[in-house]
Amino acid sequence: MRLAVDGMGGDNAPQSIIEGIYLGLEAYPNLHVQLYGDEAKMASYVKQHDRLTVIHCTEVIEGDDEPVRAIRRKKDASMVRAAQAVKDGEADAVLSAGNTGALMSAGLFIVGRIKGVERPALAPTLPTMDKQGFVFLDVGANADSKPNHLYQFARMGAVYAERVRGIGNPRVGLLNIGTEEGKGSELVKETYNLLKEAPINFIGNVESRDLLNGVADVVVTDGFTGNMVLKTLEGTAINIFSALKDVLMSSTKTKMGAMLIKNDLRSMKSLMDYTEYGGAALFGLNEPVIKAHGSSNANAIFNAIRQAVLMMEHDVSNTMKEAVGKE
Repeated sequence: MRLAVDGMGGDNAPQSIIEGIYLGLEAYPNLHVQLYGDEAKMASYVKQHDRLTVIHCTEVIEGDDEPVRAIRRKKDASMVRAAQAVKDGEADAVLSAGNTGALMSAGLFIVGRIKGVERPALAPTLPTMDKQGFVFLDVGANADSKPNHLYQFARMGAVYAERVRGIGNPRVGLLNIGTEEGKGSELVKETYNLLKEAPINFIGNVESRDLLNGVADVVVTDGFTGNMVLKTLEGTAINIFSALKDVLMSSTKTKMGAMLIKNDLRSMKSLMDYTEYGGAALFGLNEPVIKAHGSSNANAIFNAIRQAVLMMEHDVSNTMKEAVGKE
C-alpha cells in the first residue's frame, strides 16, 4: 500500500505529520509512505526509513489561498504533488491536514471523480456515547444538493460503514427536523422517497438531538446543514470542557476533586474526540482522499493513516464505483 502525504498542511506541520507517519509505518508493515514537502523544513523530524520516501516541493498551499486558483497555479505545492502521485498511479491514496477547499479541488480536478457520481461528499466519523461512532455526510463539499445527490451519499456511506468500519447491514438515517415521514423541506421529503427504495438499511428520518446517542451508523444531509451541525457539535464540546475546567480549577477543594477523577476526565474527553476515528474521507473519487483536521497532533494523523489503510485494504473506492458509478 502506497500513501502520499502532504507534509506541509495543517497547523502543526511538519512535525506532527511526520511523527504520525512513523506511528503508521510501525503499525502497518506493508505501508509505504511518500512524503511531500520542503526538505529543509522537514529535515529535523525525518529519520531514515526504508518505507519512507521524501519528495522535495518548493511551494505550499496556505490556509487562506483560494482553493481552485491555488491548485491550478501552485503546481509544485506539496498537496498538489501528493494528489498527482495518485493520479499517475504512483500512490494509492492521499492524506492532507491542509486547506480543506484546496484538497477537495485537488481530489476533483486531479484524482478525479467516479463516473456517475454527481457530487463528492466530505464524510467524517463522529463519536457517539456508545463509542461506536457514525459516518456523517456531507459536511461541506456541497452547499446545495439535490435528492439524487443525497441518495448517492447514502449508498457510499453504507459501503464505507460496512467495508471500513466493519458494521454489518449499517443503519442509514436521513437528518430531518422530525422523525415522521412527510416532515421537512422538499429536498428531504424527495430524498426520503428515494431512500425507501434504495438497497440499503434505511431507518427513516433522524433528529440532530439523537446523533450522539448512536441512532444510526450513517447519517445523510446536505453540505450546508452538515457543516453547521458539525461545527455546532465541535463548539459545544470545546465549551463544555472549557467550562468544566474553569469549575474544577476554581478552588482548592475542586482542584483536589479534579485530581481524583483525572483519568475519568481524560476518558470522557477521548470519547468526544472525533479525531480518534480518523479524518474526513472525500467520497465519490477514483481513489481515497483523506482530510485530517487542521490542528491534528501525531495521534490524529496516525488515525487518519489507519483510515486510509483500511480504505485501501478493502478497495472502498472500487466498491463505491460498483454501487453508484457508471461505466
